Amino acid sequence: MDTEVSYICKRTVVSTKPVQPGLYFPLSALDRYMEKNHIRMVYYYQTSREVELGEVTKKLRETLSEMLTYFPIVTGRLIRDDKGHWKIKCNDAGIRMVEAKAKGSVEGWLTCINREKELQLVHWEAMFHKPYYWSTFYVQLTQFEEGGLAIGLSCAHFLADSTCATTFMKAWADISLGNKMITPPLFHPLPPRRPINGNPNHNLYMELIHHYKSLIEKPILVKEAKFTTISLGFSNHMVQASMSMAQSISVSNPTPFEALTGLFWVSLSKVKGMRNGLVDMSICMDMRKVLDLDYGFFGNCMVYNKVQPKEDLAENKFPQAISAIRDVVDKMDNEGIMDLIEWFENNYINSPTMINGHDLVCASLEGVDPYLAVFQDWLKPIHISYYIEPVLGEGQVLILPAPPGEGPLSRVAMVTLREEEAIKLCEDDLILQFSPTIMMKC
Repeated sequence: MDTEVSYICKRTVVSTKPVQPGLYFPLSALDRYMEKNHIRMVYYYQTSREVELGEVTKKLRETLSEMLTYFPIVTGRLIRDDKGHWKIKCNDAGIRMVEAKAKGSVEGWLTCINREKELQLVHWEAMFHKPYYWSTFYVQLTQFEEGGLAIGLSCAHFLADSTCATTFMKAWADISLGNKMITPPLFHPLPPRRPINGNPNHNLYMELIHHYKSLIEKPILVKEAKFTTISLGFSNHMVQASMSMAQSISVSNPTPFEALTGLFWVSLSKVKGMRNGLVDMSICMDMRKVLDLDYGFFGNCMVYNKVQPKEDLAENKFPQAISAIRDVVDKMDNEGIMDLIEWFENNYINSPTMINGHDLVCASLEGVDPYLAVFQDWLKPIHISYYIEPVLGEGQVLILPAPPGEGPLSRVAMVTLREEEAIKLCEDDLILQFSPTIMMKC
């Protein structure tokens, strides 16, 4: 089946109401460090064959314009302040929208999907040499000729993290569904440090600061390697089984993210030829709850930290892996994150490096719920994919919620690796023990 994407046009979509003149938004310390990365997301929807090609995209283009009124950062452009820091000038320049079509149906597309094909559904352009003319957000609407729609969203990571991008999609859906936004975005600075209970001898959480400092100081060697992405679905029962295994041998009440991250850490270390140890790994988590921020906070709250086992590894590496992950998660508390933010503010990085340039990165996107992006009663998402690009180093694992109806613990893991490693992972005994459904193949 020929499923190549044909591009129809690219246009600029602006908000329906002008922004307040002279409005600027500075980027936070956590924003600035993500300058080299970007996010891509693809949402798939079923539509009737009777829907005229272009009819749905016209309606969505109109509601997107209405929704952008509430997102002045998204329609603005980058400039630098007096200190050379990036900030957004809210000038109603709009976002870029690409309209496309694909042969076949969305169901047929999903039966033979891979990374290369999927990225055709989400347009992205790297920053121009003149950033002031560069759109930081892109939307692509692709209608399938035999029924179905794909909405691709891409954005610069230093304006928004995956939670923000998901909120953006939900807001667009809310406007389309009922002309009322359920979770409006909140634009304000990161919170100040809390009083430390009158303790003047506060000890900095240096492990987190050292991790970011090491990334800055260690050059990234971009190797000529072709990465591919596989998507694995874990049922409610199997995630519970992995959590029970972790609890019985090491950690009390492990989360699905901790259990699955430990599972992939051990399996991928084996795949990469590590016999006596584990591959270098960092975890990435959303710190909104830790910082007492509302879910609608618009800005970066994803924080990375190194994970290292405390002891020599025995034959069974799973318990040590889970224990090390829990130890790092517990230390990423409010004070530790505030230490990092203050260190960033006191040590301005003019040209940040790739945050994912060396280690295997396992990121928790469990806090997002992309399946709430229902545009009409008949336009509900049937499949979601997320990417944090570019992927370098040892690869990346994103842990996402599974579609509704599959159980509260069910998860999807999007794993990006070198091709030969991805093939071996699908054959790994520990992974196969939990019977994942392979939703995207090499």
